Amino acid sequence: MINRQDDISSLLPLREPTFLILLSLADGEKHGYAILKDVSEISHGNVTMSTGTLYEALSRLLEQGIIERAANQPPSAAENYPGRPRKSYRLTTKGVRVVEAETMRIQSLV
Repeated sequence: MINRQDDISSLLPLREPTFLILLSLADGEKHGYAILKDVSEISHGNVTMSTGTLYEALSRLLEQGIIERAANQPPSAAENYPGRPRKSYRLTTKGVRVVEAETMRIQSLV
């Protein structure tokens, strides 16, 4: 039987853009454009990514079970970004554990 912590530790260390995406989602579900804005803001403009890079990372995180597509678009997203429906993403329970583990790993380096 695989230990849950072993399952998480096998995913670490995360690449910086991946960690920033997960930090963005730690505040709640968001669509791609909001994640891109958050990543730039969280990194103080030091990390910018193309939409292609973002959606490739989101696809990998979905496959790993770290994030999931949100069932419904949050009302705030619909109000702030009118137009076609957007796919929103959120952390899974596993994703929360990954963010916590990576945060602790980084803090242990300081």
